[in-house]
Amino acid sequence: MTTVQPHSTGEHHYWQGAFVGDEEAGRRLAGLAGAVQDALGTPLETHTLLAACDALSTALLDPAHPVRARLARHLPEGEDPSLLAELGALLGRRELTRKLRRELGDTAPQRLNRPDARETVYEAWAPVGLVAHIAPGNAATVAPLSVVEGLLAGNVNILKTSGSDTLLAQHLLAELAALDPSGAVAARVIVLRFPSARQEWLRLMCAQADAVAVWGGESAVEGVATHVPPGCRLVEWGHRISFAYLTRDAWGEAATLDALADDVCLFEQQACASPQVVYLDTEDEAEVFAFAERFADVLAARGPAAADGAPDRAEEAEVTTTELLARLEEHLGLTRVFAAPDGSWRVMADTRPALTASPLHRSLWVKPLPRERVVGTLRPMRRYLQTVGLAGSRTDVAELSRVALAAGVTRVTPVGSMHDSYSGEPHDGVYALQRYSRRVAVHAGDRFATVACLDDLARPVVLPPPAGPLVGKEEVQERHRTVARADAELYFRSGGTTGAPALSLFSYDDYDTQMRAAARGLLAAGYDPVRDRTANLFYCGGMYGSFLSFFSILERLGGVQLPLAAGPDHRATAEALITHGADTLFGMPSYLWQLLHDQAGPLRAYGGIRKIFYGGEHFTREQRRTLEEGFGVEVVRSLTYGSTDLGPLGYQCAESTGGVHHLHADLHTMEILALDSDRPVPPGGTGRLVFSTHERRGQDLGRYVIGDLGRAVPGRCPCGSHAPRFELMGRLGDVMRVATYSLHHGRFVSLAEERGGYRGELQVVLAGQDARERLTVRVERAGAPDPERLREVFLDGYPELRAAVEERLLDLSVEAVDGSSLDRSPTSGKLRGVVDTRA
Repeated sequence: MTTVQPHSTGEHHYWQGAFVGDEEAGRRLAGLAGAVQDALGTPLETHTLLAACDALSTALLDPAHPVRARLARHLPEGEDPSLLAELGALLGRRELTRKLRRELGDTAPQRLNRPDARETVYEAWAPVGLVAHIAPGNAATVAPLSVVEGLLAGNVNILKTSGSDTLLAQHLLAELAALDPSGAVAARVIVLRFPSARQEWLRLMCAQADAVAVWGGESAVEGVATHVPPGCRLVEWGHRISFAYLTRDAWGEAATLDALADDVCLFEQQACASPQVVYLDTEDEAEVFAFAERFADVLAARGPAAADGAPDRAEEAEVTTTELLARLEEHLGLTRVFAAPDGSWRVMADTRPALTASPLHRSLWVKPLPRERVVGTLRPMRRYLQTVGLAGSRTDVAELSRVALAAGVTRVTPVGSMHDSYSGEPHDGVYALQRYSRRVAVHAGDRFATVACLDDLARPVVLPPPAGPLVGKEEVQERHRTVARADAELYFRSGGTTGAPALSLFSYDDYDTQMRAAARGLLAAGYDPVRDRTANLFYCGGMYGSFLSFFSILERLGGVQLPLAAGPDHRATAEALITHGADTLFGMPSYLWQLLHDQAGPLRAYGGIRKIFYGGEHFTREQRRTLEEGFGVEVVRSLTYGSTDLGPLGYQCAESTGGVHHLHADLHTMEILALDSDRPVPPGGTGRLVFSTHERRGQDLGRYVIGDLGRAVPGRCPCGSHAPRFELMGRLGDVMRVATYSLHHGRFVSLAEERGGYRGELQVVLAGQDARERLTVRVERAGAPDPERLREVFLDGYPELRAAVEERLLDLSVEAVDGSSLDRSPTSGKLRGVVDTRA
C-alpha cells in the first residue's frame, strides 16, 4: 500500500493525487473549472470506491498497520488515537453499502436502470458535479467523511479545512486515493487548508460549485452564502437544538432521570443531539420546580467532566451570565436555580415554555409544556430543532412523536438514547447523498425493450481485479461456518446434481441485488413483462432456491405469474397452463421436455406456448428444433446462468445462441484458467471458469472455481452491450477418465444429434467390471434410432472411444429407455449427464 507524501512542510494542500504548496494551489484553483471537467470524464465505479474505503477501514482498525501509524502523526493535539478506529468503523463496506441502499436505493445508484420494467424509461442518481465542502474547525472526522459522502454520490469534491487544523483530512483522503488503482478517486478529491479570511480562495471554490456543504453556525453559513452562485445548491449542516420531553408517569421514575443525565453528560452537551431543555407535560409550576430539584441531585452524583470538556473563557462567561440572569429572575417567581457549589453543573427551572438555548457544559433548562401547546410553542424554532428524547407510555410515545415531528423535530429517540444513531440515519431531516445528487431520467422507445440498463450500451463496467487464492466448493462450504448470523438471513441448498447438496448463505440485501440483476438479464433475453403470461415450473421445497428465485425475479419485473412449480401430475399442470392462458414457461429443460411430450396432444391443440426460458441445464440444438417445429415455440432461451453459491452469473440476449452468455459484469469478474494449471488460457481457448463476486455481505467469494468449462467470445455483441461474453462448454464432471482416455459427455450428445438424428435426452453410465470398464449410453425410447446403429455412430465419430473398445479396455453399449427412468437429481429434477458407479 502506497500513498503520496508531501515533499516539504509547506505543502499543506492535496490536489488530485499530489501535495502542493500555496502558490501551486492558488494557480490550480484559478483553473478549477477545467480540472472538474476532466475529472468528471473519468468514470468512478461505486464498487471501486467501496473497495478502497474498505481497505482503508481495515488499516484504520488495525493498531499496528503502517497507514494508521502515518495518520496518527496528524491527529489534533490531545486527540485520542481511537478516533482513527472510529473513522475506520464508518468507512467499512458494510456501513457504506447500507448507506447507499438506504439513501439512494442501490449499491450502484448511478447506473441508468428501468425503475418499472414495463416501461422503457431509465432513471439514475447522477452527481451534481462539484461539491465544495466547508468544514468546521476542531472536528477531525467531519471533513473527510463529508468528502466520502460526496464521492459516494459520484462527485468531484473540493474541501476547505481551517487554517488551524492539522493535515489529517489531507493525508487520510490521500491514503484513500492511493488504494484506488483506477485513479478516479484521486481525480475527484481536492483538499485546501486556509483561514476564512482568505476570501478570494473561498470565492474561487464556490464559483464553480454545483453544491456547497457548510458545517457550522449561522455566521459560518452567512459567510459562505455570499459566495454561492445562483442555482448552486446550499447544503447547511448547522447547529441544532435538542430537548427532552417527559410525561407525568415518566418523570417520577428514577430510571428516567438517570437516562436523562446520561444524555446530558455524555458529550458535555457539545453534540447537537444533547438535550438543552427538559419539557414536562404539565402547566403546574410547582411540579417544574420539584422536578428540577430532584434532577439536580442526580447531576450532583455524577463524576466530574473530562479535562478536554471544560469550557474555555468565552464559554465560561456565557455559563456564568446565564446562571446569574436566571437567579435574578427568581425574585420575580419566574425561575429557580439549582447549581453545584463548584459551578460544574446547574439546573434552571423556568415557568415560561419558550425554547431557550442552554450555555451547555451540564447546564439544563426545565420548563412546562402541555402536549396540546407543543406545536404552537416550538414551531417558530423549527429550523433549529433536531432531536427530542421522549419518555412515557407506548401510547404517549406514539402520539407525542407525531406532535414533535409536526413542530419541526427531525429525530425522536428514547430518553437515554439521544446520541445513539444507526447506519444510514437521515441527518437533520435529509439524506446527505440525495442532497449531493440529481435524479435523472432518459425516455427511450420500443426499440430499447430488451435493454435493461442503458449504461451497458455506453461503456464496460470495471470492477476491482480479483485477488487471492483459488477456492472450490469445499473451501466455500467450510467458510460458511464463520459467516456471522447477521449476514446469514437466507439459506439455500444446491440441487445436488454433481454431488452432495451444498449450503449457500445470503443476506436479504444481497439476494435482492442478485434478483434485480437476473431480472435485467431476463429483459435482455426477450421476456416481455407487459404481454407474457408466465408459468413458473421450477422445482421447490427442501431449501432449493430456483422456484423462489424466479418468483422473486418475476415480482421485480411486474410480470404475470402462475406459480405452479414442477410436479409429477403433468396432466394437471397442462390443464392449468391452458385454463389460465400461459404463453411463457420457466423451468428446467428435463422437466419441460417431459411435460411437453407427456401432454403433447392437449398442448399442441392449445398452441399457445410461445416462449420457453430455461435454467440449470441446456436444451440441445435438436431439442430446440423439436420445440419450435413440434410445439410452435418461438423463443427458446436461457433465462440465467448461475450457481447456488454465487447467484446469477450470466444472461443471454436476443443475439445469444447455445451456451453463449453475457457476464453480469456489475456483480462479478471472470477469469478463464487452463485445465492443468492456474494460468489464463490463450485467447479463444477453453478452460475453467473462475468467478469473483463483489456483492456479498460478510462473505469472501473471490476466485471461485465453479466447476464449469467455457471460453471467451471475442468482440462486442451485436446487441450493443459492452458486457463480456463467454460460451459454456460443459462441466468438469462431464469429462470422464475411462480406460486411460478422457471422454466428454457433450461429444456423445453432438454425435447423437448430428449423425444419429436423435433429439432426446442422453445419459452416460460408467461401471466397473472384472477385466475392463463398461460405458452405457442411455437414450429415450421415444423417437430414438436403433441402439445398435447409434452405437456405430459413436464408434465411428469418436476415435478415442473406438480405440478403447478395440484395445478391449472398455465395453460400449447403448440402451433405449423411458425418459422417466433416467437418473435425475431428486431436488432440482436436473438430468445427471454422467452417472459414475465405479468404486
